[in-house]
Parts: sequence; structure tokens; C-alpha cells
Amino acid sequence: MMNLYSGTTCPFSHRCRIVLYEKQMDFQVIDVDLFNKPEDIAVINPYNRVPVLVDRDLVLYESNIINEYIDERFPHPQLMPPDPIMRARARQLLFTMEHELFSHIDALEKNLKSAEKSRQHVRDRLTELASIFTKQKHMLGEEFSMLDVAIAPLLWRLDHYGIELGKAAAPLMKYAERIFSRQGFIDALTPSEKVMRR
Repeated sequence: MMNLYSGTTCPFSHRCRIVLYEKQMDFQVIDVDLFNKPEDIAVINPYNRVPVLVDRDLVLYESNIINEYIDERFPHPQLMPPDPIMRARARQLLFTMEHELFSHIDALEKNLKSAEKSRQHVRDRLTELASIFTKQKHMLGEEFSMLDVAIAPLLWRLDHYGIELGKAAAPLMKYAERIFSRQGFIDALTPSEKVMRR
């Protein structure tokens, strides 16, 4: 059985939980208190961060790496595109998402001096994305994919981070509601995450 060491409020851990529940696999989530981490996290992950996936002798950290491993090992339902060109595009978009959106999570989580600038940046990037959803159901087209998994925890936390999107982002918010109604997403929420959204 796979063990996922997961922060109960960590958006990156949230991604991994979504994938595990979407795949309906046999796994165990080990909740980690982010403010009082057990020492063994630093032993299994040199960066002392969650999520960490332990599958027999394999130890993986970084949510996108964990999720691709799970997707390749348990291919149904497939979350990365089967076509190499589309898969490369998906990876490029995941990288862009990390750089443009998720690099601001730290400032938002810790409410650093730069938090207001980060809120503005994330708001602008998400508003730019909104037009995609007037033409298609999900990030990569009609099918739910790893890109939807990757962005979902951020969309869920917008209230929590104090990010308000304007009318221009309405298609994005409709898309977010579709994601939030998926059983895999609902099952992946921790009690601490459930209260993050009004």
C-alpha cells in the first residue's frame, strides 16, 4: 500500500490526494501538522516538505512528480495525455503554472510583505486564463487532466488567500465549480480545507 505524507492545509498535498482519490486506489494518507512536523519527514525528504509518497522502497517528493508516477503506475483513468506531443505541452503548462501561480503560495500562506503583490499577480494570471473556459470544459480540452488537478487547490483557496476575481473571470469560476463537484475532489478535502471556502 502507498503512503502519502500530506499536509492537512497544503495545496501541493491536496493535488496528490485528488489524484489518489480520482484513481480510487488503495492508499493511506498520513496527516502531517505543518507547524509541528515529525522528524521522519526530514529523513525521507531532504527539503523537509510535504507531500511525500512512499511506495515500498520508492520515496518521491514534489507533487507533480508524485502525480505523474501514480498516473503511469495506475493508468485508469489516465490524467496525462497519451500522445507525446500533448503530454509535452501538458508538462510545459504545469511548469508555467508552478512559475506563474504556485510560486506565490508561500507569500500568501505566510502573509508576507509581498502578499498583496502576489494576490494581484495571481488575480491577473487567473483572469487571463478565464477565456479558455468559454471554448472548452477543462484546461486541456474536454477531458479532466493533470492540469485541472494542479490548479484546483489554488482555485479552492481563493477566499482563504483573499483573492477576489472580477466578472471577467466568470468562466473560470464556472469551471472551478465543475472541478469542485467531482467525487475525487470532494473525497480529497481535509476538514481544515473544507472551511477555507465560503
